[in-house]
Amino acid sequence: MQDNYDLNKIRNFSIISHVDHGKSTLCDRILELTHAVDPRLMREQFLDSMDLERERGITIKAQSVRVNYKDFVFNLIDTPGHVDFNYEVSRSLTACEGVILLVDASQGIQAQTLANCYLAIEHDLEIVAALNKIDLPQGYPEAVAEEIEKVLGLKKESILRISAKTGQGVKELLDQVITRIPPPKGDLQKPLRALIFDSYYDHYRGVISSIRIFDGLVQTGQSITLMQANTTYIVEELGVITPERKNVQTLKAGEVGYMIAGIKNVSQARPGETITDSKNPTKIAISGYKIPKPMVFCGLYPIESDNFDDLKEALEKLKLNDGAFIYEPENSAALGYGFRCGFLGLLHMDIVKERLEREFNLSLIATAPSVEYEVILTDNTSITVKNPTDMPDPSKIKVIKEPMLIITIITPTTYTGAIIELCNQKRGQMLKMNYLSSERVELSYKMPLSEMILDFFDAVKSKTKGYASIDYEPAGYQEEKLVKLDILVNGTAVDAFSIIAPKDKAESYGRNCVKKLRELIPRQLFDVPIQAAIGSKIVARETVKAKRKDVIAKCYGGDVTRKKKLLQKQKEGKKKMKSIGKVEVPQEVFISALKIDSSFN
Repeated sequence: MQDNYDLNKIRNFSIISHVDHGKSTLCDRILELTHAVDPRLMREQFLDSMDLERERGITIKAQSVRVNYKDFVFNLIDTPGHVDFNYEVSRSLTACEGVILLVDASQGIQAQTLANCYLAIEHDLEIVAALNKIDLPQGYPEAVAEEIEKVLGLKKESILRISAKTGQGVKELLDQVITRIPPPKGDLQKPLRALIFDSYYDHYRGVISSIRIFDGLVQTGQSITLMQANTTYIVEELGVITPERKNVQTLKAGEVGYMIAGIKNVSQARPGETITDSKNPTKIAISGYKIPKPMVFCGLYPIESDNFDDLKEALEKLKLNDGAFIYEPENSAALGYGFRCGFLGLLHMDIVKERLEREFNLSLIATAPSVEYEVILTDNTSITVKNPTDMPDPSKIKVIKEPMLIITIITPTTYTGAIIELCNQKRGQMLKMNYLSSERVELSYKMPLSEMILDFFDAVKSKTKGYASIDYEPAGYQEEKLVKLDILVNGTAVDAFSIIAPKDKAESYGRNCVKKLRELIPRQLFDVPIQAAIGSKIVARETVKAKRKDVIAKCYGGDVTRKKKLLQKQKEGKKKMKSIGKVEVPQEVFISALKIDSSFN
C-alpha cells in the first residue's frame, strides 16, 4: 500500500444500522470475501473483541479493518449501534466518505436506523442502502424498500438485496461501494491534520489510537501535538489493521490506521481529537470535538466492605480503557464506602458494572440510577446535584430543573394506544406522530430522563411484545415540580433509598417502597417503623412487627394478674430496647431493593 499510494483507489466507509440488523455479520462476510482472514481462524463477529460483545450480540467499541478488493483499498469502520455510544458513531462517520445503511428486511426501519441515517446525512456522506436477511421467509423486502424511499428519500431501485449470513449479494454491494462512494480528499503538501476516532488501552503499549489522515502525512519518530489536549508526543509505531496489526513507516492523506505514541490514558486521546505536526502545525482543527458528558449516575459499593481498595483499583484500571465514565468516592451510612459513578446511559452503566464484576472478580451493589439536576437557590446561585442526598433544604430551593430527552419510538400501529398511555404516565409531551406505513407509526415525545432510566425500556418492550424500537437524544433542562423523598428505618434516614421524584408521584413511590421494605427487613426484638418522608412530612408508613417470646408459657393457671405482670415487664423491656437498639438490615435487603434489571436492546 505504501509503495502504490493512490488516493483514488481508497474507499473509507462505515456500516450503520439498528441493533441486531446484521452489521457485524456483514463485516464477517466482507472479511471472508476479500480473504483478509485465514478460513481456519474465522469466527462469528470477528471484529468484536470483547466477550460481552459476543454474548449480547452488540458492538460496544468501534473497530476498523483494511481489506483489498479489486485493486481498491477498503477501510471499513464497524461502529457501535446503541444510542449510548452515539458520539463514537459520529466521530467514526467523520473519518468516512460514505456509509452502507443496513436494514433488516423482516423488521423494516427502526428508531436507530433513522438516527444513524440522519447522522450520515449531517456529515454529507454518500449512502448505499441494502436490505439484509432476504433469505428469511418472514421478510417483506418490497414493502421495506418502499418505506425507506418514503421516509429517507432513497430511491427504492437503488436499494440492494443481500443476505449477510449466506453471502448473497455481498459482492454486488462492494461493487456499489467502489462506484458510489467517492475517494477521500487530501493534500500531502499541507501540514499534518488527522482525526482520532477511537482509542483503547493496551497494558504493554499504552493507548492505541485509530486515526484517519486528512492532510499531510505522519511518520514514526515524528513529534506530534494533540490540539484539544495541547500535549506533545513522539510517534513510536504506526500501522494498519488487516485485521492483524501490520507496521508501516508512514500513513498518508486519506489513509486509516493506528498509532502508538506513549499515551498513558484513553482520556488523553479522546475520540474527536485532532493530531498535527508539532513543528509545522495546522491552524484548522477538525470540528465536532466534545468531551462526553455523563447522563446517568449511580453509586457502586462492594458487598464486602473489605473490598473497597480492590474496587478503587479496578475503577482506575477500567478508566484507562474507557474515558467516557467518571467516578468519585462517596460514603453511605447504609452501604459504607463506595463510588458515585457517571455513565453515558443505561447500557453503558450496565456494561461497566458487569466488566468490573467479571474482569476484576468483584461483587457489587448498584444504587438506583439517578440523573444530574440543576438547582437554583433562593439567592439565585445555581448548583448541580448528582446524588439525592446532596439536595439542599427545601426552604433554600427556588427552582429545580431536570434533563429532558427527545424520544423516538417506532412501533406497529396495533400498539399505538398502549405506547401513548405509557408516555403520558411518564410525563411525556407528544411532539409528533408520523405513519411510516399502514402498519408502522413513528412517535416523538419530550420526556424527562429520570422517567426513562427506571423501567421505560422494559415497559415499552412489554406493551409491544418486543416489536417497538427506541432512540433518544438530549434536549436540555426544563423546570419541574420535584421533591426529595427519604426512607426512614426506625426514625433514621437511609441514604441509599433516597430519590428525587415528581411531587405528584412521590407519595405513591413512597408507599410502594415501604411495603417492599417491610417484606424484606427481618423482624427484630422490637417494632420497627418504616416511613417515607418529604421534608418533615411523613407520607407513608409500614411496621415490621417484633419477634415475641411467650413469657406466660410457664404460668399454669393461677391469678391473671401474674400473667399481666409478666407481659407488662416484657413490654417495658422492648420499649427500652427500642430506645437504645439499632435495626440490623442485612446486605441482601439492599441488593433486593436496589436490584436493577433493565432491558437495553
